Amino acid sequence: LLARWYVEFSAAVGEAAVRDPADWAADRAERGDVLFWEAPDGTPVAMAGSAPPVAGQIRVNAVYTPAHLRGRGYAGAVTAEVSRAAARTDGVREVLLFADLANPTSNGLYQRIGYRPVSDFAVHAFTG
Repeated sequence: LLARWYVEFSAAVGEAAVRDPADWAADRAERGDVLFWEAPDGTPVAMAGSAPPVAGQIRVNAVYTPAHLRGRGYAGAVTAEVSRAAARTDGVREVLLFADLANPTSNGLYQRIGYRPVSDFAVHAFTG
């Protein structure tokens, strides 16, 4: 499930999966840095992960809910839980995430659970 959701997450954010999905999933499972949110019947309905701490910061990432399960609060719940766990990590002063500021749904959710826009970020590829 983790490998499949990695591929679906990558497509949902308009990127190709950068790593082999099975390797990505195995690494995340080994580190224990992905949390699945489950419906009351135990069915996984969303996930969110976090990167290892760097310079007093932890980045929340891989926030994903399958399209047919969106709009039910699952992403907000799992993101809030991963964020709380990250904030409790020894030596961590900041918990951050990257979001598409053009997406009002995700930005509204992140702001409701305590995040705020701080700066813009861009990726440029140089060829030649």
